[in-house]
Amino acid sequence: MNNSTMKMPHTAQFETSDGTYEIRPMSRDDLAFAVDLAANEGWNPGLHDAECFYATDPNGFFIGLLDGEPISCISVVKYPNNYAFLGFYIVKESYRGKGYGYKIWQHAMQYVEGYTIGLDGVLAQIKNYEKSGFVLSHQNARYQGIASSTNSIDDSRLVDLSDIPFDTLASYDEAIFGFERTAFLKLWISRPQTIAIGLTNSDDANGLSGYAVARPCREGYKIGALFADNARDAEALFTEISSRIPDGTTIFLDIPDETKNAEAKTLVDNHQMQAVFATARMYRAGKGQVDNIPYDKWFGVTTFELG
Repeated sequence: MNNSTMKMPHTAQFETSDGTYEIRPMSRDDLAFAVDLAANEGWNPGLHDAECFYATDPNGFFIGLLDGEPISCISVVKYPNNYAFLGFYIVKESYRGKGYGYKIWQHAMQYVEGYTIGLDGVLAQIKNYEKSGFVLSHQNARYQGIASSTNSIDDSRLVDLSDIPFDTLASYDEAIFGFERTAFLKLWISRPQTIAIGLTNSDDANGLSGYAVARPCREGYKIGALFADNARDAEALFTEISSRIPDGTTIFLDIPDETKNAEAKTLVDNHQMQAVFATARMYRAGKGQVDNIPYDKWFGVTTFELG
């Protein structure tokens, strides 16, 4: 399900001392601009992220243009049950401090009025997000390591995710992510060079105890989502998927902090991974419910851009 039929905010225009600032929904081609901006910020996007992101909610991406030049962007992707996730909030460095970011922020917020909104923001911006009604839930941290094929394990429960009925995967993912995201998931697990594995449930051959996805990025591979019922299953999934990535490749895993999943920290420590930066997971309350998300099963965040 996506929200392509939902009404979009109207295009807005503002006359500034620099020229005419126009804010409008992005086309699919515009999203390349946002991904490039994210890369310039050091966010290391996946090579095929744009197509997965845009399919999730084509109406949830906005671009700001100054006399036709793209200078800003933001996304607020809608999920079912009144939940949305904010990402790609970036203004070109030379245009910062002039109010362009705040204008596109306000415009995007119209699209998700009444929704509970999540975001992963840089720690330095926590106070600014709090001014807009966001409350800190916890921190996520990105860890970096090196892939090694010598870590492959012998576990008959590990299978290619394509061997699992998609409905089974979608149901498992929804229970842990908290919201249905079928359109996203179908693409996320099937892009070129993406590795996707599942861990079958020993009590139910048609069920899952976890799954993991690794995607190629501008640098190395990111692993995420890594969802599992327990630490033992997460370890099996991480070890196997990292062994399928070319030897010596840099790998990244984003984990919730110890207030949400202490065993995720044990996982990265066991694999000698090093923290490289952290984000603040924050929520602004609306009609959607996020209180019951089972973070103890989140051993790898799917993506900081879409949750």
